[in-house]
Amino acid sequence: MKLKTIPQEYQNALPILKKIEQAGYEAYFVGGSVRDVLLNQPIHDVDIATSAFPAEIKEIFPRTIDVGIEHGTVLVLDGDDKYEITTFRTESTYQDYRRPDHVEFVRSLAEDLKRRDFTINAFALKEDGEVIDLFDGLQDLTNQVLRAVGNPHERFHEDALRMMRGLRFVSQLGFELEEETFASIYENHALLAKISVERINIEFIKLLLGKYRNQGLKMFVETECYLYCPMLRNAGQGLLKFAELSEKQIHEEAHAWVLLLDQLQIESNSIRTFLKAWKCSNELIRTVQNVYEGLQQRKTSYFSKQLLYELGEYQAVLVESLLPYFNLTADVSTVQEDYLQLPIHSLQDLAINGTILMEHFDKKPGKWLKDTLSACEQAVVAGEISNQQSQLLVFAQQFI
Repeated sequence: MKLKTIPQEYQNALPILKKIEQAGYEAYFVGGSVRDVLLNQPIHDVDIATSAFPAEIKEIFPRTIDVGIEHGTVLVLDGDDKYEITTFRTESTYQDYRRPDHVEFVRSLAEDLKRRDFTINAFALKEDGEVIDLFDGLQDLTNQVLRAVGNPHERFHEDALRMMRGLRFVSQLGFELEEETFASIYENHALLAKISVERINIEFIKLLLGKYRNQGLKMFVETECYLYCPMLRNAGQGLLKFAELSEKQIHEEAHAWVLLLDQLQIESNSIRTFLKAWKCSNELIRTVQNVYEGLQQRKTSYFSKQLLYELGEYQAVLVESLLPYFNLTADVSTVQEDYLQLPIHSLQDLAINGTILMEHFDKKPGKWLKDTLSACEQAVVAGEISNQQSQLLVFAQQFI
């Protein structure tokens, strides 16, 4: 097969390929970008594989960075562009199910492609647009089938994360797992216990953000991979419940976690523990916890002024945007307008502060100060008093 047109991203990188070939070596575009071109999807990364060894690449190009030279990868700097160029390689046995004991550089493209995970990721593209397909990946693309390259048992023992990657591709592409590939994932799913939570997290979130999320979730449960993911051992029914929600694609990571927590019926006070087990950042945990709690209230009634104020515009919009997953109507513009209409948007907007209160009442700092400011803040947000210093001081006097 030959591409009728070469995507611009590849055209930009053609001088790199030609320079390698002029030096007497082979060079091809490889990996997911070739798959994406064949599926008429946007290209994200342009990866190049070559018969040239790393030292030889460094001789060809004056500006390089050793980003993964022990695995054969050199970053070539070309003007403002950067290209990862990796030497053809074979890999030894895998003692930990995620890294080869050692890597051997080779001159054979076929040997290199044999170690790829799935047939749809094992293409190579020549500079003239000819697609090299050694494993019937084009047929699998046509049939929308996800099939491991060669023996799936070997592929998943080389890197157990490939099982999660396979489920992620089901979610992103809507493909079906080929029968032997599915059976091998089911048989080897316990190997995920050998993989770091951080790596599993990346694939799991991509699965939840996929266009065919519900299909991916069902495969996640059917292969029993969920059993070896943090906090999910007893979550099979909840995950299937999640898969019954609207097919509407999720675009925000916070949305994905909130919906998952909601369908698993995780208590609010357990959210931090759940997300910490997944190695989520503190900032993401705070956002998810706030949006989760806001959603529980928003399901039954509109935002109170206090809730709108506490959430802030960004988080309130996140909450509102989740309503369609529960067959409720979202009105983001109204939420934004109502937020803008609040008399204040933070404590800094209050017409009094701690210094003013201490001077006015001739009192030293203490718990009274925080409590008084909080009471004033809530009263202004609720519309009980206006945000004017004179009125706030009268209110503070009564409160104290």
